[in-house]
Amino acid sequence: MSFRTHLESVVNQVDGALACSVMGFDGISVETHQKEEAGELELNGAWVEYANLLSQLKQAAETLKTGEVHEVSINSENVLTLMRLISPEYFLVLALRADGNYGKGRYVLRVIAPRIRAEL
Repeated sequence: MSFRTHLESVVNQVDGALACSVMGFDGISVETHQKEEAGELELNGAWVEYANLLSQLKQAAETLKTGEVHEVSINSENVLTLMRLISPEYFLVLALRADGNYGKGRYVLRVIAPRIRAEL
């Protein structure tokens, strides 16, 4: 199964999902699936910035000895963003409308992450 198939599955399963991507910590997207309604948003630019933020959070957790970071969410006025680490180099990112199903998004990312990790 390709990354795109997994990403389409995530977007189709979660109410309010706009886009999902496999990203590297360098800010480069490996693969993305995006709904048309997300076209007006600058998600790729946001995700590049979030990749940097996630790297800093990983370092902070290591420094503070709090354990590995598994998931981070950024909840802004219009978009809920969920990020789930899938390997030391890659993470999944899911954008939802503000009224999207946050809990289901977290669940689906947690379930799909091992499948994508196996294909890396």
